[in-house]
Amino acid sequence: MHTTTVWNYFVFFACFCLTWPVAGQNIKKDVDRLADAVEPKVIEWRRDIHQNPELSNREFKTAEKVAAHLRSLGIEVQTGIAHTGVVGVLKGGQPGPVVALRADMDALPVKEKVDIPFASKVTALYNKEEVGVMHACGHDTHVAILMGVAEVLSAIKDQLKGSVKFIFQPAEEGAPEGEEGGASLMVKEGVLKNPDVDVVFGLHIQSQIEVGKIAYRPAGTMASSDRLKITVKGAQVHGGYPWDGTDPVVTSAQIILGLQTIVSRRANLLKAPAVITVAMVHGGVRNNIIPEEVKLEGTIRSLDPEQQQFIHDEIRKVATNIAESAGATAEVEIIIGNPVTYNDMALTAQMAPTLEATAGEGNAYVRLPVTGAEDFSFYAREVPGLFFFLGGMPAGMDEAKAPAHHTPAFYVDDSGLKLGVRALCNLTLDYMEMHQEAGK
Repeated sequence: MHTTTVWNYFVFFACFCLTWPVAGQNIKKDVDRLADAVEPKVIEWRRDIHQNPELSNREFKTAEKVAAHLRSLGIEVQTGIAHTGVVGVLKGGQPGPVVALRADMDALPVKEKVDIPFASKVTALYNKEEVGVMHACGHDTHVAILMGVAEVLSAIKDQLKGSVKFIFQPAEEGAPEGEEGGASLMVKEGVLKNPDVDVVFGLHIQSQIEVGKIAYRPAGTMASSDRLKITVKGAQVHGGYPWDGTDPVVTSAQIILGLQTIVSRRANLLKAPAVITVAMVHGGVRNNIIPEEVKLEGTIRSLDPEQQQFIHDEIRKVATNIAESAGATAEVEIIIGNPVTYNDMALTAQMAPTLEATAGEGNAYVRLPVTGAEDFSFYAREVPGLFFFLGGMPAGMDEAKAPAHHTPAFYVDDSGLKLGVRALCNLTLDYMEMHQEAGK
């Protein structure tokens, strides 16, 4: 039986056999009513942020907009965390757990090609190069949704059985060269402390999932992302006399092919998927000179921490041994990036009924893992976390024709945003109801 089917049966069995303590229907009706009321604002905020995108660690205006909104709701606000991060704390009327909700704020160095009235025309410097800037991954929707959640929950704060920490995070896409940022820096600066967070929820808009639907997965849901650098050194020589030197170009080609056998023949793909991609090859200055060295760069993806370490070890072994067999040397550098985005198994089972009830019958489902990466993983490494995907593709559209993330044609249908507001609100309320003792 397919593992996805097994998990669906598990969730169904758990829901059928256990009595799930969830927030009362009256407060859920309040959430629905307030979400309806705030939806036009959420769409307006999203479009304004989309039209005025900012790159990683440069989200100054976005942060100001968020902070001003939270203060207007009477929420305690901290700014300047991890450069431009904003954190708001909403204290409920009753004691209980601290629920963190996270949205990322940064845009990408992509020039927009979507014909919409609020398209971005912004340009900025990225690694000393003038580039177009676009919310090509939907972080504008994440910010607007969480601003809407803050408005809804602040309106019913007297009924909250715990506190909510709203985390508006910069630099999810990665800090500029020479800078630190993102979730790892926020954690380092204490974003999960004072008050101490019990659980964290986050969402990501998905341009290839239909509006009105939610997708999630227990355990590894998004891959770890590590940067690979290999320097292959030989002996420079005339291209007409290769036997007089050591060719790092041919050696590099053998290493690139050899690395692929790690995934195809060494890694246990029944345990978890993995990817090794060499995307950059630099070497040589002239067609008839074999260079002294070649530099390779790429990315490593895995859905399992043990497998991640195994792949790292194998890369070093394969690269150095192939180089040695050719009379060359290979220096391997692996720069650790985002960990696996891991959805806590117990938490996912506990909260899946909330996602399903919020989206409606048949509209919340378990998806396959994703080899993209997310730095939400740094929060979920510290406290139990659940990260899910929210549909942003227009209803009825062919998924194969929907523009992908990180592309100039990326597009999100605003009609899906209200479901995001309701889902985060209901996850918060239901978790508080289930874990009220945690805050006493």
